[in-house]
Amino acid sequence: MSVKIRLQRHGKKGKPFYWIVAADARAKRDGKYLEKIGTYNPNVNPALIDLNVDKAVQWLQNGAQPTDTAKNILSYKGAMLKNHLVGGVRKGALTQEQADAKFAAWLEEKATKISDKEAGLSKAESEAKAKALAAEKAVNEARIEAAKPVVEEVAEVEEAAEAAPETIDEAQEKAAE
Repeated sequence: MSVKIRLQRHGKKGKPFYWIVAADARAKRDGKYLEKIGTYNPNVNPALIDLNVDKAVQWLQNGAQPTDTAKNILSYKGAMLKNHLVGGVRKGALTQEQADAKFAAWLEEKATKISDKEAGLSKAESEAKAKALAAEKAVNEARIEAAKPVVEEVAEVEEAAEAAPETIDEAQEKAAE
């Protein structure tokens, strides 16, 4: 029996949610599976992946073949690296302590990258909100300015009327001078 590590689709239309499962290669996509080893939610940024790395490594050691997407997810969470390190320990290339230290260092580096991405996303979101607020303020100020000249023009016309000569004869006399 050939075993695949693959995704099973759940969730509603347009909002997928996946289970990462070890299943018989002959089983349907959303059908019978041998073991659930994690979940994957692509609806959030960054995508939320909950994976039991030890179970995934165990299945990989037993010969399970991941699909392309599952392989990317396993690689992202470090299961492929841990599988590689376990193979190195089994061959005698390094000790279990060295493999654990390398894996821990990799996990720490990965956590730093993820936190940096989350910080960058939150910063970009706050900058976008600030830009939208500034644009809205500019539009509101433009509306206020557009409304003000109407009042000022009325005042200017009244001032001009007060300063204007009383009669046409007076205006003609001033023009003649």
